[in-house]
Amino acid sequence: MAARKGPKIDVRKVMTTVEEIWHEGGPRAKAPHRRGAIAAVIANPYAGRYVKDILPMMDALKPLGLEMAKRLIAALGGAGKIEAYGKGAIVGAAGELEHGALWHVPGGYAMRELLANSPAIVPSAKKVGGPGARIDIPIHHRQAAYVRSHFDAMEVGVADAPRADEIVYILAMTTGPRVHARVGGLKASEIKLWDGQR
Repeated sequence: MAARKGPKIDVRKVMTTVEEIWHEGGPRAKAPHRRGAIAAVIANPYAGRYVKDILPMMDALKPLGLEMAKRLIAALGGAGKIEAYGKGAIVGAAGELEHGALWHVPGGYAMRELLANSPAIVPSAKKVGGPGARIDIPIHHRQAAYVRSHFDAMEVGVADAPRADEIVYILAMTTGPRVHARVGGLKASEIKLWDGQR
């Protein structure tokens, strides 16, 4: 059986943001906690109509996911610096939430492919919104989801997106724990089962 051809992925713009957090009112860190996100604004080929079979777009998005992950890893200093990750999507008003869910495989697996030994599931959020809408992208440790020091989120939005017929796909990564993490729980140094959980 021939593979179903997915729609062409038409990117309007890409935005990359990196934060350096030195402190949150406590002692100044020796090196800043770095948190970054990359957002790609693309045309939604399914906008304005219900399409039952949208899975071909999931495969069509894979090259975009890999390119975005490569660019964000580079912006944060390389794969060896990345300790946590997350992903998300904002779908324009003429689309539906399920169009954002298409990002689960292309976004998540791109990061896991480029970041060696990353068995933890990639947390995710999605919503429908208009231009300037913002979303909190959940983030956790890439090797074990229960590492409490790395539970985080990054608010992301693009000023002029998504238009009604667009989708904003987002990846987020951090270089370590929250700058003043001190609420106990599993430590990164204690990961031992390597199952992505503990």
